[in-house]
Amino acid sequence: MKRLLKVTAMTGLLTLLKMAMGFVIAKVVAIYTGPTGMAMLGQVQSMVGALNGVINAPVGSGVIRYTAEKKEQGFEACAPWWRAAVQWVLVISAITIPTGLLLAEHIANWLFQDTALAWVVMATVCVLPLSAIGTLCNSIINGQQLYRRYVGLGMLSAVISGCVMLTMIVMVNIQGALLAAAVQSALIGLVMLIANLHQPWLRVQYWWGSTTKEARKAIGGYMLMAVTTALTVPISLILVRTILIEHVGWEAAGHWQAVWKISEVYLGVITMALGTYYLPRLSSLVGVDAIVNEIHKTALVIIPIVAVMALGIYLLRDVAIWLLFTEEFRSARDLFAIQLCGDVIKIASWLYAYPMLSRGATKWFISTEVIFSLLFVLLAYFFVQMIGCKGANIAYLVNYLIYLLVVFFNVKRFSR
Repeated sequence: MKRLLKVTAMTGLLTLLKMAMGFVIAKVVAIYTGPTGMAMLGQVQSMVGALNGVINAPVGSGVIRYTAEKKEQGFEACAPWWRAAVQWVLVISAITIPTGLLLAEHIANWLFQDTALAWVVMATVCVLPLSAIGTLCNSIINGQQLYRRYVGLGMLSAVISGCVMLTMIVMVNIQGALLAAAVQSALIGLVMLIANLHQPWLRVQYWWGSTTKEARKAIGGYMLMAVTTALTVPISLILVRTILIEHVGWEAAGHWQAVWKISEVYLGVITMALGTYYLPRLSSLVGVDAIVNEIHKTALVIIPIVAVMALGIYLLRDVAIWLLFTEEFRSARDLFAIQLCGDVIKIASWLYAYPMLSRGATKWFISTEVIFSLLFVLLAYFFVQMIGCKGANIAYLVNYLIYLLVVFFNVKRFSR
């Protein structure tokens, strides 16, 4: 637990920097574009999240797991899984990039009701490989548990990409904000590549060459899980925003997006710690009892921390709106209570769901992701029609409450 707290503190510094950059960007977007611009930016970020999630699928959790398991045997032992990950990225790129370019106008019309913004989609798909390179570097560093380097490079890339994004917003207004959101992950990938050029594991022979059927299949399983998340989560958010736009308008959707953004950023402290420490830790454990005991111990530390953070955000919500946004977002204060309760339940459910990733429980993971993303949209459609904007927050809370019950009572089944 001491190491978890240490890693949480270290990744907390990185997340605080990302929070600061995110809040500065949100403030600038709020000033220059208002609630409508905030909602549009949310749509772009969901699209970017989906596309980056697809291209990064082979180089995420699977690479972390097998690097953590094989690192004591040297880089040559890790290489088959790294090569398999790169090969899967090339296959996905060959499908995703041409498809994205061909369907750019249709995607833009779906997201913004404006085909003139097809260039945002095109820019996003063209820089996807750089995002994958950055994620692969991050995963290898994470798998080796080099936490200081992980945090240091994360800070450097956050500052550089954030400064570029701010410059674009100030110079070109909403167009700059949309372009910056489209290429931010690629900028981070470029920084990660340059910063690791002299690392002993960044050699062509480790990344390119023959691999094994076992490695391709193993990485393929993790890829399916990551693709599922990459598509279901952002698409469900796009659909919820679309429901809000249709029933309560762009401005109210912007208020909801502002509260969602605050949740997303402060929870990054916890989710980054879980991804950095918790996933490699669960991957290294043997036996269901050991995994379940680790989950219970981690929950006793993490859940109170999240609850205190959520309470602090709630008490300071007026300050947060004043500091991060503008007076146009004042109505958003009424959305915080339900959203923050949902945040606590969300993290609790993730603690019990993580063994799906660490043990490679592909069927469990994919089925729960699809079912609960769909349920979120259906609940939002039902509650938004009944009670307006706040209905989306209630849908979020109810959805994660049901998800927590499902993973809690089935954790031993997918931890084998």
